[in-house]
Amino acid sequence: MTDLSDFPITRLWPAQHPDRLQLYSLPTPNGVKASIMLEEIGLPYEPHLIDIGKNETWTPEYLALNPNGKIPAIIDPDGPGGQPLALWESGAILLYLAEKTGKLLPADPARRYEAIQWVFFQMAAIGPMFGQVGFFHKFAGRDYEDKRPLERYVAESKRLLGVLETRLDGRDWLMGEDYSIADVATLGWVRNLIGFYEAGDLVEYDSLSHVPAWLERGLARPAVQRGLNIPARA
Repeated sequence: MTDLSDFPITRLWPAQHPDRLQLYSLPTPNGVKASIMLEEIGLPYEPHLIDIGKNETWTPEYLALNPNGKIPAIIDPDGPGGQPLALWESGAILLYLAEKTGKLLPADPARRYEAIQWVFFQMAAIGPMFGQVGFFHKFAGRDYEDKRPLERYVAESKRLLGVLETRLDGRDWLMGEDYSIADVATLGWVRNLIGFYEAGDLVEYDSLSHVPAWLERGLARPAVQRGLNIPARA
């Protein structure tokens, strides 16, 4: 049986199935990237709910796994060379799982890097900008008297949605006919922007056509539907 006792996190969240990949996450736009990916590729895994509302990512045990104190993170007991691998940052997890299984990432080198660039686009632009819209529109930032930050992030989010709209013109997925980690990375954030953040009107989402159709296709996938609720909230 695989021994994961060298990882302090297993003291707070014991592995019932140590031979399976361990997922430490919460169903946020970043967290569901990992759970959707795992559901899509069919790799056995064991999810652990990390409650960021209770600051569980700032415990010494969690920080020993991810010093940045964010979700998601994984431990793969069957990593490179058959040795356990701990990994954090959702984009890195997507790329690792795609390469481990040979799924959701084009084999052709040029298309492979093209898919990776769209993952980086989500990581560097979509996530940070949409997240700021959520903060300044729905959370504590909405009470700020100065509305210029919200206006700036809304304008940039509209621009980014325009980039996606142009890319999806004539394409079912960001890589054309092939659903990939680029879509997995991005679906949850667009869904959150217009759903949980309630910012659809702000970013003029209804003026788009290709992005909403793409989001609908993505949310119809059974693996996406399951992954959006993993780990199950208490």
